[in-house]
Formats: sequence, C-alpha cells, structure tokens
Amino acid sequence: MQGSLRKLSSQDIGRTSRCLIFFVLFYLYLWFVVDLRLIYNCTEVITNFPVFYKGWAFFCRFLSHPGGLVEYTGAFLSQLFYIGWAGALVVTIQAWLMSVCIGCILKSVNLSHLCRLRYIPPILLLIIYTQYTYHFITTMAFLVSLFFVYLYLRITHSLTSNTSRLIVVLVLSVILYTIAAGAYLLFAVLCAMYELLFRRQFWLGLLYLLSAAIIPYVEGVLVFKVSIIDAYSNLSPLSWKILSFDNRRKLIVIIFILYSLLPLTMLASWLWQIIRNSKIQNRLNLLLKKMKFTISSPVLKWIIESLVLLAIASTAVFFSYDKEKKTVFVTDFYARQRMWPQLLRAARCYPDNYFVVNAANRALYHTGQLSYDMFSWPQNPATLFLSTKKYEHASCKKSGIYLDIGLLNMAENALTESLEGLGERPSILKGLASINMAKANYDSARIYLGALSKTLFYGDWANNYLERLKSDPDLSEDKEIQRLRSVCMEKDYGFTSLNNIEATLLQLLEKNRQNRMAFEYLMSWYLLNGRLDKFVQNLGRSDDFGFSQFPRLYEEAILIYVFSTRKPVNLLGRQGSDESRRRFDGFNQVLNDYGKNKQAAFNKLAQDYWDSYFFYYVYGRQGTEQ
Repeated sequence: MQGSLRKLSSQDIGRTSRCLIFFVLFYLYLWFVVDLRLIYNCTEVITNFPVFYKGWAFFCRFLSHPGGLVEYTGAFLSQLFYIGWAGALVVTIQAWLMSVCIGCILKSVNLSHLCRLRYIPPILLLIIYTQYTYHFITTMAFLVSLFFVYLYLRITHSLTSNTSRLIVVLVLSVILYTIAAGAYLLFAVLCAMYELLFRRQFWLGLLYLLSAAIIPYVEGVLVFKVSIIDAYSNLSPLSWKILSFDNRRKLIVIIFILYSLLPLTMLASWLWQIIRNSKIQNRLNLLLKKMKFTISSPVLKWIIESLVLLAIASTAVFFSYDKEKKTVFVTDFYARQRMWPQLLRAARCYPDNYFVVNAANRALYHTGQLSYDMFSWPQNPATLFLSTKKYEHASCKKSGIYLDIGLLNMAENALTESLEGLGERPSILKGLASINMAKANYDSARIYLGALSKTLFYGDWANNYLERLKSDPDLSEDKEIQRLRSVCMEKDYGFTSLNNIEATLLQLLEKNRQNRMAFEYLMSWYLLNGRLDKFVQNLGRSDDFGFSQFPRLYEEAILIYVFSTRKPVNLLGRQGSDESRRRFDGFNQVLNDYGKNKQAAFNKLAQDYWDSYFFYYVYGRQGTEQ
C-alpha cells in the first residue's frame, strides 16, 4: 500500500513539474520572443483587435447580444498586450486553464490515459501567436465552453435520473449561450457525445443535440433579436466576422483543430472500444505486445516524455515562426514609440521588405544618417513614401511620415480611413487628436481626447492635453504642436503616384525652408530616381541647414554627375572628401577591369561598394516598381 502511494506521489510530482516547466517556457517565449506588444500596436494586419473603454456605457453595449460578456472580458484582457510581460501572462494562464479543463474532462469520461493531449491546445496557441494573428476572444469562448463541459460532468456525476441530467444541461446551456454565444455548440456536442457514446443514453443524447439547434434560435433570434447567422456562429470558428476577412481568416484552421480536439478524441476512443471488443482483438493485442516498449526507471521515463513534449512544441514554433512578419511588426512598433536606434537594429533582421525599408529610412533621417547610410538598405523609389498602388492601404504606416514632414491633411486623411476600417484604436485617436490640435480644430481635438481619456493606457496623455487646453488654449508652449504648425502647409492635396512627390516636397520647402525632413527626403527622392540634374540644382538649399561638408551620399552623387555630364558643380565653398574620390576611382577601376561589363563586375563591386550610391546608380534602379 505504501509502495503504491509513493508511486502515485512520484507520478503526481512528475506531471506537476513537467507542467510547470512547460508553461514557464511557454510564458518566456511569448514575452521575449513573440512580444505581444507587437500585436497590440499593429493595425493594418491585425484588423480584429478589440477596442476597450472604461465606463458603464461601454460595458452596456455588450449586454445587448449573446457572447457579450466573453467579448467584453476578452477585450479588457487583450489590452494587457500593451505591456509585454502582462500580455504573455494572460495568454499563458488561458493556455494553462485549457490544459487543466481538458485533463479534467478526459479523466471524468474515463480517458485518463489520454491526458497528455491537454498540451495540444497550448501548442496550437503558440502557433497562432508565432504567426502574429489574433484569435484571443475566440479561444476565450472555447475555454469557457470547456469549463461548462467539466461543470456538467461534475454536477451530473452522481445523478442517475435522465430528467435531472436534462434539466442541468438546459440550465447550463442558457447560461453558457448568454456568455459565449456560438461557442456553446461545442458544449452541446460534447455533452451529447458523452451521453450517446459513453453512457449509451441514446434519447438523452439526441435531446441534447436538439437543444443545440433550439436554444440559439430562441435565445439569440427571438430574445436578443440578433441575425440567425450570428445566433449560431458568433464567437465560433464559423463566425462570418472571421471568415469574411482574409487577414482574420489566417490560421483559422488552427482554431478548427482546437475546437475539434475533444470531439475527435471521444469519437476515436469509442471506435477503439468497438475494435477492442471485436474478433480482431487478439491480433491487435499480439501486435501491441510486439511494439510495446517499457521503461523501468520513472526518472528516465519522465525525462523522455518531457523531451518529447518540448521537441513537439519547439518544432511547431520553429516551422510557424514568421521572421519577416515579426520584423515588420517590430519596426512599426519602434516607429510608433519613436525608438529610432532600436528600429534600425531590428530592421537588419529582414531588410528586403518594403515596409521595413520605409521605416528604416524614417529612422535614418531622425538619427541623422539618411544622407550617409541610406543605401545600406535595398532601396527603391517606392520605399520612401510607399506611394504606389500596392501600398495604398497602408494608411497608418504612411501617416507617421506625413505627420513628421508636415503633410497634416494627408496624415489626417490616412488616419480617418484607418479609423473607419479598423475602429477606434488608441494610436489612431492619438494621431487625430495631435493633428487637430496643430490645426487649431480644438472642438474636434477634444472629441478624440475625450475618447482617449477612457482608454487604459492613453488616458493620462489625453487628460494632460485636456488640462493644457484650459490653461493654454492655443498650446503656445507645446513644442511639438508649434513644430507641426511651422512645417505644415495650409493646403496639401498630397500625391497618389510617383509623379507629384517632387512638387509636394518643394511646396513644403516653400512653406518653411527650414523643413529639414522635406529637404532630405527631396534629395533622397532625386537620388532614388537618378535625377542628378535636379539634385545638383537643389544643393544650394543645404545652406539652410548648416552643412559644413556634404554628406557622403551627396558627394558620391556629385562625382557621378560631374563624370557623366562633364559639367562642374558649385560646392558652395565646401570641399569634397578624398575618401569619396578614392572610392569613386576604385569603383570605376573595377568596372574597367571587367571591360565595363556590369554583370561580370557585380560580385566584386557588391563586396566593396554595396552601400554606396555608385552601386545603386549602376544596379539598383533596374526593375524599379511603378
């Protein structure tokens, strides 16, 4: 007896310690590798991230339809993604609760030998978040349904009367449907399968399935007055809110696997019992004996099982990890936080993405490196403003550049489009509030600030400005507002193609010749398009910014212009560096060594001059995206 107790105790300790190790690693991976702050801050890609406001009025919106309580709770918990460690903790707790519920359900239906399946939902969640998709509220509804299944099994464990069991399932169904809407169908299916397959209560199981058809119609359509589609599908993988949008539909197959795990497990176990009781039982037993492999040491068994679990989880996240997508999210996050050095370091992880290069260009400007290191990234005329049709929907990403450079009307239009398409995201409201304050549209600004004041993490910023508008109605002491007013044009109609970017930048410089970003982006625009004649004509504007010597890329462009046109360039009292001249001569020497065959000389030139304007001018503009 004592030996069996010691064995049981050691087994419990082993399972507990494995669970602890798994979920600690789960948490650390979400916190340090995935970084859920990226999901909170991303807008164009993750379009279904929920809005949340403090206050009773906002809460009451969720009482008008089934599933509102899960949606409200999920929206609140999702806001904690704003804090990296807190968001990781929320998802880890959700994954752990799923694991606990599945383990308890399997034990309750006498399938304890399959309890290792409880780790599948957490692994599926890792895949979802490693791919940077958002299905938190759907998985929240799934968790609530699991809990109600376990609650039903516990309550009815000692009930022998089918009438009592039916009353219990109906009461739980009404409550669950109110809380989790369409996810209730999972509860109904699992309870029905338990009665049909394990207790052999045919008519009771059918009544449960019938209730799954009736309750959503009565409670959803007749009581809450929602559409029949929403009544049956809201908060489930079949929801039209997910299936109607490509970016929301990504990895929906993982959600289907999540919802199918227990039904398929119960069905497979029932079929296995039929097989075991059939005539082929002896053959299967003989085969299993041949395949059986036992490990006598409990410690060795624990180590092997734990390593297998970690290997499966590691393999799942390895193959689902999207390096490019994470780099885009990271650079977007750092741009919103104006953390420019960190952005440049992150951009090196995947420098071939146009969104990444666009963010890197902006960071290079803010760190004073645009005219020195711009061509250390793979450039293209479209990367400067994301100005082609391919990027016309990247409104939020472009709004930051517009705001920095002084195109306030364009920034406002981009953010307004995002507001209509994505909802009242705090970052969008903050941008619109800043723009309207800069344009002295104080009534509109107060509306956005008032909405922001009810958010969890932007409330202090909004309340601060609301107070400042009372003490300083014109915000004359606010440096950023004054900067925006000094650089913005009264009318900016913007640009919709590559053709009128130049005119827009020149208008910005006419408004304020000290607009350094407009100047550097104009000169970069000329370099990207090979318009060295225009570039040379505007060199005189550099006097407005105190250049003691032209930056490296400007010197390289001047050398190319002089060499190709045989025309001198007025350096405005400055002297070109010997280093630029030496590199120019070296570049030409390599070309001459290869008989001016550009393709033959490519590898040699790329080795020594990959970040120069010489290299871009010869190779970079081929295949320019229009």
